[in-house]
Amino acid sequence: MTDRDPSPPTIEDIRTAARRIEPYVHRTPVLTCTRIDEVAGAEIHLKCENLQKVGAFKARGATNAVFSLDDRLAASGVVTHSSGNHAQALAWAAQRRGIPAHIVMPTNAPTVKRNAVIDYGGIVHDCEPTLEQRLATCERVAAETGGAIVPPYDDDRIIAGQGTIALEVLGQVPGLDAIVVPVGGGGMIAGITICVKAIAPEIKVVGAEPELVDDAARSRRSGRIESHRGDPTATIADGLRTTLGERTFPTIRDQVDDIVTVPERGIRDGLRMVMERAKLVIEPSAAVGIAALGTEDFRRHGFQRIGVVLCGGNLDLDALPSLL
Repeated sequence: MTDRDPSPPTIEDIRTAARRIEPYVHRTPVLTCTRIDEVAGAEIHLKCENLQKVGAFKARGATNAVFSLDDRLAASGVVTHSSGNHAQALAWAAQRRGIPAHIVMPTNAPTVKRNAVIDYGGIVHDCEPTLEQRLATCERVAAETGGAIVPPYDDDRIIAGQGTIALEVLGQVPGLDAIVVPVGGGGMIAGITICVKAIAPEIKVVGAEPELVDDAARSRRSGRIESHRGDPTATIADGLRTTLGERTFPTIRDQVDDIVTVPERGIRDGLRMVMERAKLVIEPSAAVGIAALGTEDFRRHGFQRIGVVLCGGNLDLDALPSLL
């Protein structure tokens, strides 16, 4: 902890975001599934962000960011880098406001997500699949177009927008013991944590991430942002391959109660169970939260009434046989 840590968004920022995005996004349902309860040995409440606009929670943060811009800044459009869900969300939100969206996408981004960006009117700029190339290309496109950069997660407007998930859950399901949140860049878990700790601090917030990209768990333990130890593309949870950001990390380090990691087999089993038994289409990143329920690290807490954020449903159907 240092004096240089940036101040995170507040609960008032999240409430303002909720009012701003309310005309555009869904208030997603919370559903239950008896079989998932039986396997988890607890009462599980599924926050269905897979049913959100553009099929993912990212619509919240992107809409908050786009509609936060004044007219002068908005006129030149927005720019971002993303492998998929944020890309779709920003293109969709920009389309709602009638401004251009320039999306830098790595060449290995899922086809279903790339096509959706184009369908939402986004202008795709290809780059090599490394964080360095994504950032460099994003800066170049912003300089060429004059567009405002909207990062995929490391941005206060994004964090506040994602935090609106918790505002809804706390009203929909009283008395939760814990909320499980998949972790990639950390925008969603940071926003949810800020909201939960302000309104219902007795509720624990637990992150879930693949073992193959366990940088968030290691960062929380070490007290500094850790990089990947191996190839992040090795996990099927393509939405969770990013590392934490400077603005998301302090909240995760200081306020998130735990982060558990899950094996690829657990992600595949979670994906199958939700689709077969809950009858919901989710992407592998959303299955990470379900997989966490079965780990020893999670079960040791003894939670009995648990919310799990199903963060997205943009599944590449052509890849489904190999995912399962």
